[in-house]
Amino acid sequence: MTTQVIVLNGGSSSGKSGIVRCLQQVLPDPWLAFGVDSFVDALPARMHGSDEGITFAADGGVRVGAEFRALDAAWTEGIAAMARAGARVVVDDVFLGGPASRQRWEKALVGLDVLWVGVRCDSAVAAGREIARGDRVGGMAASQAHLVHEGMRYDVEVDTTHTESLECARVIAAHVGRG
Repeated sequence: MTTQVIVLNGGSSSGKSGIVRCLQQVLPDPWLAFGVDSFVDALPARMHGSDEGITFAADGGVRVGAEFRALDAAWTEGIAAMARAGARVVVDDVFLGGPASRQRWEKALVGLDVLWVGVRCDSAVAAGREIARGDRVGGMAASQAHLVHEGMRYDVEVDTTHTESLECARVIAAHVGRG
């Protein structure tokens, strides 16, 4: 079967976005990229810092409310609909809910050929990237580095601690089924 969706899971600042850009270059067909950061940025401003939306704690923790969850479900289903319509899709997400986060994607992507990818990065390296980015709450990278992988299973895993995004993308691309 031909891979229709690639789902990358990794903590904040683990290198997922860089891998996605490289995947778009190394894969022979065009792939659309959708990241959780873009989803969060698309939320109305009133949902940032709201109990019903998304809040970022001073220690890097993330909490989401009912309105966030409802819009997230619609976003997930929308991405699945694009894949069903023939688009090849790469998703960059952060599974803060562990296996439950994957299950929500599995439900939306039922019937599609999905490649599940774990993107690991040493927490100290991710924390350094977080500081360099300057657009994250301090502590988010360190708190998520291991948490997002607890109880998870993947088709392929990459580690960006010492491996560049392009090489990680090549490893992932080698696992993309071509039918």
